[in-house]
Amino acid sequence: MIREEFSSGDSFIHRLDPRVKLVVAILFSIVVAVADRFTVLLSGLLFSIVIIAMARLKVRQVSYRLLIVNGFILLLWIFLPFTFPGETLFSIGRFNASREGIIYSSLITIKSNSIILSCIALIATSSITTLVHALRHLYVPDKLVYLFFFCYRYIHVIHLEYTRLVNAMRIRCFRPRTNIHTYKSYAYLVGMLLLRSYDRSERVYSAMLCRGFKGKFWMLDHFSLKRSDLVSGVMMLLYIMGLVLLQWRETIL
Repeated sequence: MIREEFSSGDSFIHRLDPRVKLVVAILFSIVVAVADRFTVLLSGLLFSIVIIAMARLKVRQVSYRLLIVNGFILLLWIFLPFTFPGETLFSIGRFNASREGIIYSSLITIKSNSIILSCIALIATSSITTLVHALRHLYVPDKLVYLFFFCYRYIHVIHLEYTRLVNAMRIRCFRPRTNIHTYKSYAYLVGMLLLRSYDRSERVYSAMLCRGFKGKFWMLDHFSLKRSDLVSGVMMLLYIMGLVLLQWRETIL
């Protein structure tokens, strides 16, 4: 089962209404994703760091996730400055690094880290069941909610099936190489994985029908929006609105 390492805690962010956290995380991610001014993006990064600190998450676990993300961003820093057209700042052999390429890479780096940190602090601090419940309260279509929940719930089952198939291939002395036999073997592996996933989904659906499932999960407990949730949500939304004004003040005013 996929571990929810950040969902257990007693910080203010953990106790915040998940509906508020979802709305803030989505709006913040959209604003940061479309912004292109360093003042706006640095302010957004500061916001993400502050809520991470308020959530009192383990620095090592957060750093590990940032390391994975920035590992991919490092590839951008290797190629983008030397392939993006613009004013040359420096050269390495025959390759010229452009000023515009470095700026673009910096924007992507700040945006990615800001969004990841905000999602860790606001979304990962709630359990998957709580998030599904919050999506229902935010009137997200039921089919999308259930699709999200079942994908999360059974992705580890598919991974176990994949592990069994790979182990069976290894027992039969399969060693991957760059030849037709290897390509065919991997094609059979993918095909068997799809077939077993489909078979598992049919069994799960039949089990749900046996238990009276009629296309809807009934919730016994419901959220109650407290004054602290409302005040915190309004303050965060005002901060996001400030980022919007800082980015598009000429257009708005």
